[in-house]
Amino acid sequence: MTQFFTNLRLLDPQAGTLEPAAVLVRNGVIAEVLAGDATAPNGAEVMDCSGHILAPGIVDIGVKVCEPGERHKESYRSAGLAAAAGGVTTMVTRPDTDPAIDSPETLEFVTRRANEAAPVNVVPMAALTKGREGREMTEIGFLMDAGAAAFTDCDRVVTDTKVFSRALTYARSLGALVIAHPQDPGLSKGAAVTSGKFASLRGLPAVSPMAERMGLDRDIALIEMTGARYHADQITTARALPALERAKRNGLDITAGVGIHHLTLNALDVADYRTFFKVKPPLRDEEDRIAVVEAVASGLIDIICSMHTPQDEESKRLPFEEAASGAVGLETLLPAALRLVHAEMMDLPTLWRALSLNPAKRLGLPGGRIAVGAPADMVLFNPDAPFVLDRATLRSKSRNTPFDGMRMQGKVVATYVAGSCVYEAN
Repeated sequence: MTQFFTNLRLLDPQAGTLEPAAVLVRNGVIAEVLAGDATAPNGAEVMDCSGHILAPGIVDIGVKVCEPGERHKESYRSAGLAAAAGGVTTMVTRPDTDPAIDSPETLEFVTRRANEAAPVNVVPMAALTKGREGREMTEIGFLMDAGAAAFTDCDRVVTDTKVFSRALTYARSLGALVIAHPQDPGLSKGAAVTSGKFASLRGLPAVSPMAERMGLDRDIALIEMTGARYHADQITTARALPALERAKRNGLDITAGVGIHHLTLNALDVADYRTFFKVKPPLRDEEDRIAVVEAVASGLIDIICSMHTPQDEESKRLPFEEAASGAVGLETLLPAALRLVHAEMMDLPTLWRALSLNPAKRLGLPGGRIAVGAPADMVLFNPDAPFVLDRATLRSKSRNTPFDGMRMQGKVVATYVAGSCVYEAN
């Protein structure tokens, strides 16, 4: 099948450009990128993009799909539909399920379920330690053979440094990527918000931003010792940034990410104990938010993700301290991220490097770019279309979004996976 996408503005995060172009796709692969005034070859299906922006599909690291164990919160089908509607063409899924994805058999089960149910690409990660308990590392080699893209215990910090260092050493020998949650578990235990005047006024248990810095410092020392490939899942505070910059300057194989909620919301959004704003790590002060946005713009922080964490109504409709942490983000990632562009804090190519190109490169995936030979995983979107978010319209089974009722700008027009349209706006 041959498709000719025309009348579009092509967003190229590799070249850092946004300009008129045309794209020729053959059998799900990009065959040619042409000038905007190029004509369609004979026999091609012409796709008029109405002047909208065509960009590489978003590669979202750290999506929680609750299979096995909690399918009522999110299934591969519902998560895949939400991803397609949000312009996400590849979900990199977390192993913090029930039971944890810590064996080749469990990994093969979720891979099969994902391939059957999800309309987008699904790339699973596996647990770093058995049961995510931090005591014994998993069979990293066998899990890699079964398709694990990376290894992580998610928000459970491996407190035993000997276990963690051995796992890093073993991962290094296999070239595996380890993703960790930089946080001092002692300081952050039981915390619901970031420490400060607001936390004191609300009477909520809080954690100092220094807990993130301390966790990152420990991890950097272990990376220096083992030479492992490492990715920090979320860097959310200004105090952690100098340590990250030093580690990169010293040549360590380290990258860092941040969730979209920490880039667009701050600690005051919790307001009167609004539990949809309870995430992990907790939302930070505005000074931290701005520092982290600037770190993304400069390239110090490499990746933006949704940190999609579905929670049902029962686990959120509780007092703030007792409520579950997490927010859904697959469908809101693109319009929320465009807030940074509309606020002139970064340009579109810079944003798309963090949303698409960098995560694909870090995981060795073929997507994240619109270039000859790359899969035709693409999103067509209108960055200026305004709307008010109604969480009842979200495709996720859980609808715990902090953006409910907010005015947003930027809508997905269509999403393509290997050239096939998996979502088209009404």
